[in-house]
Amino acid sequence: MKFEHTFGGKVVNFNKQLHYAGDLPQDFDVLNPYRDNPETLSVMTRFYQHYYGDTNTRHFIIGINPSRHGAGVTGVPFTDTKRLEAVCNISMSSAKTHEISSVFMYDMIEAFGGASQFYASFYINSPFPLAILRRKGAKWVNANYYDDAGLFKAVAPFMVSCLRKHISIGLNTEEVFVLGKKNAKFLDKLNEEKQLFGRMIVLDHPRFIQQYKLKDKQTYIDKYLLALHRADR
Repeated sequence: MKFEHTFGGKVVNFNKQLHYAGDLPQDFDVLNPYRDNPETLSVMTRFYQHYYGDTNTRHFIIGINPSRHGAGVTGVPFTDTKRLEAVCNISMSSAKTHEISSVFMYDMIEAFGGASQFYASFYINSPFPLAILRRKGAKWVNANYYDDAGLFKAVAPFMVSCLRKHISIGLNTEEVFVLGKKNAKFLDKLNEEKQLFGRMIVLDHPRFIQQYKLKDKQTYIDKYLLALHRADR
């Protein structure tokens, strides 16, 4: 089977065609690593060739939007360059990043049974699959699609389009996993209007856990495992 016909091949094609051409409020910008860094395309393709080179249906884990230090560099959701190399054996020479959400996610993936077992059943992406930046003084910092009412209004049609494209790749839509309570609130609103998927199971966001609940990290890993294993029976 040709790779372009596999689950992974469809993801790679989706990423290659990603482009946000809509309006944004002042002081917001979008980072597209697939257009900005040729190595991102290369390592992202290798990742999906290795873990998604089949036509199996997967469960959908929905993040918010990529961090500029995670998928905003590697092209792989919740995967910084450290985890990409240490766990997935794919190195990047053009960037070296550490992203705290990636730390939690890969600790959870290891507890699940490892990357191969996890990615065989689950696909992670975001309703807005490109990194969003916000200007604060002289700096640009990570932003979420829901941080500003004008931003959400501007990007919502693109988000719906991207979610539909993700689903068409080969996802189980009866039940999806949403990372972050605020994310769930906004996705619930979109889902009510567009009927994209069925039941939404809400899990605390990896960044929230790493930043504010680190001493209870194992409890949160256990919550993830319970929910994911239940779906994967």
